[in-house]
Amino acid sequence: MAKGRVPQGRPQRSGVYVDGNTVRKIEPARRPVKKQTSGTTPYVNERQIRKNQERALYIDFPYVLMLTVAAICSLVICVQYLHQQSVMQTRLAEIEALEQKVETLKTENDTLETRINTSVSLDHVYQVATEELGMVYAGKDQVLLYDKTESEYVRQNEDIPKYK
Repeated sequence: MAKGRVPQGRPQRSGVYVDGNTVRKIEPARRPVKKQTSGTTPYVNERQIRKNQERALYIDFPYVLMLTVAAICSLVICVQYLHQQSVMQTRLAEIEALEQKVETLKTENDTLETRINTSVSLDHVYQVATEELGMVYAGKDQVLLYDKTESEYVRQNEDIPKYK
């Protein structure tokens, strides 16, 4: 017989068949039996149950008021949160715009400084100072070195000492 073929005349079974004394016997499902308390009928129990259900479903005014206040508070908190988020996003956008503006101004400033530095010719400054303004370099006897160690800069609150 070829592998995988079912012989003619036998029905196909999808489950596994176990034969012998290890086979479990299927018992019908049992329903739990309601125990009645002494002196009560099922009608009384059902009426009591229905009464308890109605009492549980009854919503009184203080409960409704508390739920309404809680819902309004939650709504106010959510609206405030969304408002704060919006304000924060707006401020972040403003900060980014200002940072971009500062960066642009720094670039322009650097460009202008470079242009100024390259446009000033030191030879021209020397020529104008010496020829037009009559300035001359200081001689060695005119330069005085002043050493003050108290601070990094010099204030002239007193006379500069003369070296001989």
